[in-house]
Amino acid sequence: MSTASVFPEPMDSAFEVAAELGYDGVELMVWTDPDSQHLASVARASERTGMPVLAVHAPCLAITQRVWTPDPAERLRRSAVLAASLGAPTVVLHPPFRWQRRYALGLARQVDELERAHGVRIAMENMFPLRRGRLRWSSYTPGHDPTRPGARWYTLDLSHTATAGDDALALLDRMGERLVHLHLADGTGLERDEHLVPGHGTQPTAEVCRRLGASGFAGTVVVEISTRRARSRNERLDALAESLLFARLHLGTDLPRSPVR
Repeated sequence: MSTASVFPEPMDSAFEVAAELGYDGVELMVWTDPDSQHLASVARASERTGMPVLAVHAPCLAITQRVWTPDPAERLRRSAVLAASLGAPTVVLHPPFRWQRRYALGLARQVDELERAHGVRIAMENMFPLRRGRLRWSSYTPGHDPTRPGARWYTLDLSHTATAGDDALALLDRMGERLVHLHLADGTGLERDEHLVPGHGTQPTAEVCRRLGASGFAGTVVVEISTRRARSRNERLDALAESLLFARLHLGTDLPRSPVR
């Protein structure tokens, strides 16, 4: 479960919820929450709840451009160090923004150096263009689809495919064996990123999970839904419990021995 899935609750709450519902671990979203930025705080939450950190999402959202430092290359370096220190095999990264020219030019070399130095996989995530009616404009370079021109490892986000109007199954095929991370969510194709509970939108979420389960996928599947509009904590937990059951059912993994709620 992504720690972002309990926003606006803090990071500690995400670890507790993941443990309560029977998740296997968490993806740490490095966020404006100070605890998410410090190794000691994350390690304490992980130890207390028994929830391992399976991935670290680098602070590359527009709202996290000054987390740690304004330098995106340094933010990536610190994300790789944090992941390695926590034993997390994967760092999730977005394509550079168009105005990050210097960072973009050196990114491929930096990714190679960080993977060699820290033993992590840096998995580039598909994003989406800005849409206003028929107008489309990408704020990423060279674009929102990391398979063009290509990356060593990929993260597939099924809310982003909905917002972009991309064919999720075609993107899954293009990523192929270099797909190591799935953000399991859904969307209806609105112009904004929705991150719905899987099965509540138009994306082929069940088919993607079934294909990965049948292929022996050895990467990580992470529930990354938005619950910020939940009217109560129970409603938030119900959405996360439903998402977990959806994932286990369609991936073909074992269901919990007892109901998660």
